[in-house]
Amino acid sequence: MTETVAWGVALASLAVAGYAAWHTARDAPFSNPLFYLMALLEIGLVTVLIGGSIALARTDRDVDGVLFVSYLITVAVIPPAAVLWGIAEKSRWGTGVVAVALLSVAVLAARLHGIWAGTYV
Repeated sequence: MTETVAWGVALASLAVAGYAAWHTARDAPFSNPLFYLMALLEIGLVTVLIGGSIALARTDRDVDGVLFVSYLITVAVIPPAAVLWGIAEKSRWGTGVVAVALLSVAVLAARLHGIWAGTYV
């Protein structure tokens, strides 16, 4: 997990979180553009999951594989769960849940880089 990938994922999730927060502030329900942004983010996260797993298999670094893969899986699972919750909750807090979930993805992406770099004490 390079620093560029980790920060790219974090910034992308923060951008979509900002859009979801804007929906929350406007008291707007979950919308199609938000869904499409979440789908694009999820495609990127699945790509990171696959690429990170391949990088872990090929590396000779001292990386805790179970911890690293569990973070990769968690980062990829959070957005679909947030989308389901956001669609099911018709009030403004459906998009609020999406915003908070994507903030979590941003933090976990930064943490993934720390695990990869070996600074996860």
